[in-house]
Amino acid sequence: MSIDTIIFTLDLLGVAVFAISGALAAAEKRLDILGFVLFGTITGIGGGTVRDLLLQTGEVFWIGNIAYLWVCIGASVATWFLAHLFESLRTVLLWADALGLALFSVLGTQKALAWDAPLLVAIGMGMMTATFGSLIRDGLLGRPPVLLEPDIYVTAAALGAVSYVVLAAQDWGQGIALPLAVAAAFALRGAAILFDLRLPKYRPRGGQES
Repeated sequence: MSIDTIIFTLDLLGVAVFAISGALAAAEKRLDILGFVLFGTITGIGGGTVRDLLLQTGEVFWIGNIAYLWVCIGASVATWFLAHLFESLRTVLLWADALGLALFSVLGTQKALAWDAPLLVAIGMGMMTATFGSLIRDGLLGRPPVLLEPDIYVTAAALGAVSYVVLAAQDWGQGIALPLAVAAAFALRGAAILFDLRLPKYRPRGGQES
């Protein structure tokens, strides 16, 4: 299997996982099946759409290949029929979102590098691809954005993006950069979910609160 096929397969997986997270959020709001498809699709392709527009790739990825849309629709419809099997939708949503974040933080970075973006820009694009879909989802549904939860989220996306950039630059890291970077991002986000890991909050000087 070629590296391009592997990346395409992982990209579809990332879209599917994020679509499931969007559909699960719709389940929490008890929307109809079209609502599931709408929010599954928005979440699945949202971050990558912003990335492609900013990179000026010439064609947004899901317009060039509608397989991404079918994956979003299929994952959302499947969630409509299966969501009731899960005791805690929020727990499943958190883990689906964590996997999507790990995949897209790395795949977004990889695509930006393929378009000759500077390293810092590529890292930013990876973080954006991983977080914007969930930000749009939560904003439209009126949910507290997972992006603003106190436990580690954006930091995990940054770790995935930076890990990929560092490993891909090494001759010995070419074949393992993608899986290791995805694993690093998922491990950090998973640890944050399980152990409530969080970075220190900003505290105003002099004990003054706004």
